[in-house]
Amino acid sequence: MAPVLLAFCRAGFEAECAQEAAARAAAVGIRGHIRAKPESALVTFHPDAPGEASGWVEGQAPSDWVFARQLLASAGLLKDLPPGDRAGPIAELAAALERPFRQLVLESPDTNEGRGLSSLLRPLRTPLLRALADAGVSVGIAAATDDLHVCFVGTGACHVATGRSGLVAPWPMGIPRVRARGRPPSRSAHKLAEAFLVFLGGSPHVEPGSLAVDLGAAPGGWASQLVAAGMHVIAVDNGPLAPSLLETGQVTHRREDGFRYRPAGPVEWMVCDMVESPSRVARLAAEWVRDGACRQTIFNLKLPMKRRWDEVQRARQIVAEVLEGRRHALKVKQLYHDREEVTAWLALQ
Repeated sequence: MAPVLLAFCRAGFEAECAQEAAARAAAVGIRGHIRAKPESALVTFHPDAPGEASGWVEGQAPSDWVFARQLLASAGLLKDLPPGDRAGPIAELAAALERPFRQLVLESPDTNEGRGLSSLLRPLRTPLLRALADAGVSVGIAAATDDLHVCFVGTGACHVATGRSGLVAPWPMGIPRVRARGRPPSRSAHKLAEAFLVFLGGSPHVEPGSLAVDLGAAPGGWASQLVAAGMHVIAVDNGPLAPSLLETGQVTHRREDGFRYRPAGPVEWMVCDMVESPSRVARLAAEWVRDGACRQTIFNLKLPMKRRWDEVQRARQIVAEVLEGRRHALKVKQLYHDREEVTAWLALQ
């Protein structure tokens, strides 16, 4: 059964996710058409030669993509499901896949309509597991390579999809549930907490007392997460910091321009959440890494209203130019806690 690539994204960023899908497919010579309804938080890529593209579709990892939170291989979109027996047609299509599954995941797009379907999904799990068993579909097999995803896009419509274990995002809809550590002075702390989880598995992995720099720190949301990880922080911003942050004894406030400041010696981390052009911030971060001012960095890129995919590509290009061919790792992701922005992690290899 030839799969279709199913991508969850942030509502309003369907066009950017579609551009990314087209670019990645074209890079390996795969042609197809895309469906991306505005504000649906969902994009589908339909290969023109499904058989030839099946391996590519099933091998996509959302951790490699910027705008896709979750990537699945859809076996088909079921429509007009009977309210009295939604489980039956789903189980029938799942049985046609002829494979066991590690787990069953019920989900919906991250939209107001999608979230409203939660009252449908919860009571459906038990009858669906029963219908799958009656259809000969094994679920709960630890050694299975795939998960079974049932993605509802309406009360009577759903995608029956698979996700390869180890490739798919481990959270339903690709949305990690994170809590900022401590009592941060701003909600921006959740972005850095999520970045540590998505890019590094949950922790910045530093020795206690390591030194970090936070550019554009005020009021201190990002700095609070560095402090919670045991680091001493040089917080650079002309604006005021939260008193609670200064009271920790781990923060030194420097009232300076974040684009001009450089530490006296190398630091473990530099983080940056300044409201500036993506190109300028990307260049700044790459220069810190190139010059050995920091070992690694996480920085936020505020995207324009138009040509957002192009702006991300331009930022990648700037990093490559600044590092002059040096081996480096760069990951860029629109996190759940991002809005009109993306977050990046950069380090030399």
